[in-house]
Amino acid sequence: MNDDLVFADDEETLDGNGEALRWPLLIVDDEEEVHAVTKLALSGFEFAGRGLEFVSAHSAAEAREVLRERRDIAVILLDVVMETDHAGLEVADFVRNVIENRFARIVLRTGQPGQAPEREVIRRYDINDYKEKTELTAKKLFTVVYTALRSYRDLLALEANRRGLLQVVQASANLFRTESVEQFVQGVLEQVAALIYESADMLYVSSSIATVREGTHERIVAATGRFTDMVGQNPREALAHFDYHNLTLALRKQRNIVTPDHFSGYFESTGGGQHLLYVSGPATMSRPDQELIDMFLRSVALAYEAMLNRIKTEKGIDTDAGASSAQD
Repeated sequence: MNDDLVFADDEETLDGNGEALRWPLLIVDDEEEVHAVTKLALSGFEFAGRGLEFVSAHSAAEAREVLRERRDIAVILLDVVMETDHAGLEVADFVRNVIENRFARIVLRTGQPGQAPEREVIRRYDINDYKEKTELTAKKLFTVVYTALRSYRDLLALEANRRGLLQVVQASANLFRTESVEQFVQGVLEQVAALIYESADMLYVSSSIATVREGTHERIVAATGRFTDMVGQNPREALAHFDYHNLTLALRKQRNIVTPDHFSGYFESTGGGQHLLYVSGPATMSRPDQELIDMFLRSVALAYEAMLNRIKTEKGIDTDAGASSAQD
């Protein structure tokens, strides 16, 4: 790979509007002082290029309301004793069994450990940690939240990978249909995004888009995140000027381009097809990530063209006539 490479490790991850993305952390406690101390202890916290968004609930009822409305909560710091001696445990049960949120990481905090013995709580409830408030110093709280966020990120990546694999399997059942070819590309795209931990971020911050350019026919084949609704459209018409400029930079230079705010990948197949891959907004991208994306671009581009040629042959279409007839 021949890249213009610039790293910016200290920059925050931004969304499509240029605003900093943050991990939503829900503090559930009936003591206002606990909210204030927690926010102070975690001020300046950062994980994977994102800070924290503090969300507060002062009762179990309020917590349930927040959790119904916000399915993006990453970590819940949950007091056990509030309206009742087991209000926090009821919230934990609500998260897992009522709204069926298996991704949010739940950390129980209690000032009265005798009210809910740790062994019994761990056995009965799907929680991720159990701490007494007196032992949660600023340093330990930082460690607990950092570990919880890492687990949350990994779970989202696994889920995105599962969805991508499902699409690949479904598409592989009938690769002679054009829509299955595109489903195949979409599934592989989502799998690669998950592998580089850009899947969760792609849903809020960073997205990927694959385009195939044949002659004068440009068409978005697969997309994730904020570009999802653009599948099937001409990228020149669908994308904002900034994104289109970045996307086509690799085409103009005929090589992969990596900067602090985007990755633009280029591959020309032996059949003459030009393939572009655009990842918008990664704060950092390691060399293994770049190699993975480059491998994806080359492999899928070749597979995509081979599949289209097989479709044309099956339908008796001249393979030199261009892919637009097979795509339309």
